[in-house]
Amino acid sequence: MNWKFWKKSDKKAEKKSALREWGDALIFAVIAATIIRSFFIEAFTIPTSSMEKSMLVGDFLFVSKVNYGPRVPMTPIAFPFAHHTMPVIGTKAYLEWLSLPYYRIPGFQEIERNDVVVFNYPMEDFRPVDKRENYIKRCVAVPGDEISVRDAQVFINGVAGENPPERQFNYHVKTDGTALNPKRITQLGIIDWAQISNKGDYQFALTEELKAEIEKFANVKSVEPFIRPDATYDQNVFPQSTQFVWNIDNFGPLTVPAKDWKVDLTVDNLPLYERCISLYEGNKLEVKDSMIYINGVEATDYTFKMNYYFMMGDNRHNSLDSRYWGFVPEDHIVGKALFIWMSWNTDGSFLNKIRWNRLLKGVE
Repeated sequence: MNWKFWKKSDKKAEKKSALREWGDALIFAVIAATIIRSFFIEAFTIPTSSMEKSMLVGDFLFVSKVNYGPRVPMTPIAFPFAHHTMPVIGTKAYLEWLSLPYYRIPGFQEIERNDVVVFNYPMEDFRPVDKRENYIKRCVAVPGDEISVRDAQVFINGVAGENPPERQFNYHVKTDGTALNPKRITQLGIIDWAQISNKGDYQFALTEELKAEIEKFANVKSVEPFIRPDATYDQNVFPQSTQFVWNIDNFGPLTVPAKDWKVDLTVDNLPLYERCISLYEGNKLEVKDSMIYINGVEATDYTFKMNYYFMMGDNRHNSLDSRYWGFVPEDHIVGKALFIWMSWNTDGSFLNKIRWNRLLKGVE
């Protein structure tokens, strides 16, 4: 027996090659970054104008996973740093043969009204939940709320909701027949506008502040919002049923489902909740002879298993949101938008490509 096992071996430790050292460092960096992105904080970019002017196309922001609680990856085998599609080759960036049930580590807070939230787009049911496209909107109604929209004003439980300071609507701008000065419009930071007739008619997406600026133009005669009338049916608006004559400016009332909330089910209100019951909560839903069956059993009510949220973009007339596709289930929630770390203006020139006044700006 070797009684000198405690002595240091004279054999020199094998020295790692430079290539192996770089490889080890890269693997460690990828693992660390994946853990940070999955459980703590992740960078996102704003690709569309649905949140203008609160958030601009080209804003890069950090989203917290810990505020609402990090979601354990439901599709754990995936290519690092690719969301759902491999760059260049365009194939799936994940494997579906291993999937985990939804579980969320407790966070610091619940989602509150007017929080700006990143979530997975619920309508992409051809992908796993956590690999669906990332959307960012403002939560206007939380579980148990009754939401309605009257002449473009949101009401929560019968009370007018808080309006974001940078909320936008589309306006009909009428001039005396002369053209507007594009340079002045650009100086105001207005991006979404167009001439719609050669008689001095324009369409603008404006905040209240910008509306007041346009009204100051000497050749502008009127600035009126494009508001869809009440009792006007829009087939694209949730729940896409003629039983509910709604549009994006006059919508509801609609109760947002809450966990353990029991709703009385009828064939009349079923269009409001059938996607939640069948797709999001995994039940077999059928209607036979005006009777509703859930998992083969006749049902006159249903108790929800998850909380749901109603999301809207601040650019109210240019946002694909819950008014079109309904509720966001809690298992689709990604995180809370915190602050903008970079803002890139593709239409700017040289140093003006960076919107310096937006750097490190908190999300409100």
